[in-house]
Amino acid sequence: MLEKVVRLLKEEPFTVPGILIKNYKNLGITDSELIVLIYLINADTSFNPKQIAKDLNYDLSTLMELINSLMEKGIVKIDVISKKVREEVINLDELYNKLSFIIINDEVIDDTNLYSVFEKEFGRTLSPLEYETINAWQKQYDEKLITLALKEAVFNGVNNLRYIDKILYEWDKKGIKQEEDVVRERKKFQEKKSDKELFDYDWLNDK
Repeated sequence: MLEKVVRLLKEEPFTVPGILIKNYKNLGITDSELIVLIYLINADTSFNPKQIAKDLNYDLSTLMELINSLMEKGIVKIDVISKKVREEVINLDELYNKLSFIIINDEVIDDTNLYSVFEKEFGRTLSPLEYETINAWQKQYDEKLITLALKEAVFNGVNNLRYIDKILYEWDKKGIKQEEDVVRERKKFQEKKSDKELFDYDWLNDK
């Protein structure tokens, strides 16, 4: 199998989506099926099994077994079009749809990752020390509370963890443990000073 891949790479440059290489096993695609997919991605859309088998050095029956398996897994379709003559063409739309869903799901997961939220708000990559600090917070505070403290700091124009740590410390002293506690505390502050904005509250200096 390795020899076949090496031969393909030597003959001509092939385009292989990195997301496919990283996730083909998650899609239930075998190594042999991956080779066929790489070929199909880079081949003409016309489905010519004899030529594909020859190029990949497979016997025709083995190739058709692999193609049929990919079809059963919803990875490949063979469409029939009729112009002047009947022609079979390769359809990889389902493969690209599956890969697109993987990318979308990865982005959703990344967006909900606390470290990614901090990097997005700060506009930069976190340092190893900052990762350790956030990790320590997660063992002590609710994740939503940490996110609220981050937003509080950003609102006040401060984007360092020391300031956020002070906010969390003050909230902890006040018994603020959950998002609901923050909302309730802000509501009490609003009732005292109704002429102030919702976020115009200095948590660090309110004793």
